[in-house]
Amino acid sequence: MINKKWDEILKNDFKADYFRKLGTFVKQEYEHKMVFPEYRYIFNALRLTDYDEVKVVILGQDPYHGYGEAHGLSFSVREGVKRPPSLDNIFKELYDDLHIRRENNDLTDWAKQGVLLLNSVLTVEKDKPLSHKEKGWEIFTDNIIKYLNQREEPMVFILWGSYARSKKVMITNPKHYIVESAHPSPLSAYRGFFGSKPFSKTNQFLIQNHMKPIQWGEHIET
Repeated sequence: MINKKWDEILKNDFKADYFRKLGTFVKQEYEHKMVFPEYRYIFNALRLTDYDEVKVVILGQDPYHGYGEAHGLSFSVREGVKRPPSLDNIFKELYDDLHIRRENNDLTDWAKQGVLLLNSVLTVEKDKPLSHKEKGWEIFTDNIIKYLNQREEPMVFILWGSYARSKKVMITNPKHYIVESAHPSPLSAYRGFFGSKPFSKTNQFLIQNHMKPIQWGEHIET
């Protein structure tokens, strides 16, 4: 499925009845409707950030539902696509936190450094947010969180908004670190997302645990 260590970690899920039903549903949706991301990008987050490579998890809810936006990484859009409001606020907080002014809307570079950009639901019908919820994706991605929680190497879980924060109950390993706040959406960013400093907190934890910090962007201003 993934051609990474994830295949071993998730082997029982791939054989499970819920996943077979999910696969049938997803295949039919792609055959008859416009669904995002492109089929080949559904597992993009897992392919770019293998199980042993995860340093940070940023949990989203479901993919962007506009044409050409989603490419399998939470909050990320391809370069050249208009920046969504939540991502714009993420970049504003990144600048306020670390004085990094980021222009590239594609977060693939984060993923390649060990940031698992995981949505809870991995597919969505065009212009219909949450249209693929409760079809089995949540079981799959909740299990991913549980498998990561079992890992000995410490990591950071970044939980933005009430939905992501509801997953906190699965993060029980005291070695891991949780950074949580309001969602970066314009509806809630001023209720605790702005000023939460998730990027510096994450890097501080990684450094304390003898790991290379994440390079969140290229342009650091003094």
